Amino acid sequence: MNTEKTTINIDRLGGLRCAVGESPLWSPEEGAWYWVDIPARTVWRWHAASGSARSWTLPEMVGCIALKDDGGLVAGMETGIFSLRLDEAQAAAAEKLASPPGLREGMRFNDGRCDRQGRFWSGTMFLDMAAARADGHLYRYTPQGVSLPMVSRLIVQNGLAWSPDGRTMYLSDSHVSRQLIWAYDYDIDDGIPSAQRIFADMNQHPGRPDGAAVDVDGCYWTCGNDGGCILRFTPEGKLDRRIDLPMAKPAMCAFGGAGLDTLLVTSISAGQAADDEWAGAVIALRPGVAGLPETEFQTRAAAKPGNDFL
Repeated sequence: MNTEKTTINIDRLGGLRCAVGESPLWSPEEGAWYWVDIPARTVWRWHAASGSARSWTLPEMVGCIALKDDGGLVAGMETGIFSLRLDEAQAAAAEKLASPPGLREGMRFNDGRCDRQGRFWSGTMFLDMAAARADGHLYRYTPQGVSLPMVSRLIVQNGLAWSPDGRTMYLSDSHVSRQLIWAYDYDIDDGIPSAQRIFADMNQHPGRPDGAAVDVDGCYWTCGNDGGCILRFTPEGKLDRRIDLPMAKPAMCAFGGAGLDTLLVTSISAGQAADDEWAGAVIALRPGVAGLPETEFQTRAAAKPGNDFL
């Protein structure tokens, strides 16, 4: 299959510049985008209609966020999984919900989102990427509690996403020694992945696999970190499209906007030249295909019996 290389108009959201911009998220109720700047310990919100921005500083680094069905956000942070309430006046209230024992000093949660049933998933990583320590685990969190590790021996967990029917889970490891995207069979009733296989070997493509999103056709879009592009893979794992970007380190993408036809992309300025105007920018583009709405975390979900909880 030939890969289509596409040039698309790109809009920048103000003059915002993140050290490590991650976890973009569309809130249809607010008509707003959220994302995080990890080392800045900041959650950002951008109202699409007005172009107004607002930020909240948190007590520790936040790696990922998802909407909650009762308002606010659920987040993977340094010391655990938190519920966040963002006060319009000033403050952000953070309540710790769970802290798995595998999350030790020098680690934090990284990429995460909810599955199609509203369970929150996120993985941990050792902060010193140069050490290449495979200490990371992937966890599932529900009102019943946090699971045992569902996937282990991860270096830089990333790329969580689910197929439109929720029966395939995607996961990647961004570390330069891995650069792999995996697919799993996913039990939508019990929330358990199985049958791990390589979906795409990013050693054969530009960039390391970072944050990702799935469109209505079931295609998987991944940010090619260090490759300056976004790549789309078909459900069969075939690369069929590449969009070049003005920054070298796109970090995560998400579909949103009124028609879910806008792709928001966050990026990284940390370690980049100070005069690189696009490093750390947050951009929006129209790829010509719509995405899927993000499922909110289900705070009132009925507890299921099981033996896979910590």
